[in-house]
Amino acid sequence: MTVDRAVLAFAGAVVLIGILLALLVNIWWLALSVFAGLNMLQAAFTGFCPAAMIFKSLGLKPGAAFR
Repeated sequence: MTVDRAVLAFAGAVVLIGILLALLVNIWWLALSVFAGLNMLQAAFTGFCPAAMIFKSLGLKPGAAFR
């Protein structure tokens, strides 16, 4: 698995967990999904992604997006 795929999988999981928690616990959990979406958007323009740095330090191979 590359860093790119790990970041996409992690972001997707965070979005789905946020929606599930909003449905089951409290509507304010949607803020978690909003945060993940905004982070993905800024990473697309700046190339800076904290999750990518963490996955890279864990030894995952860099992909095309996060070198």
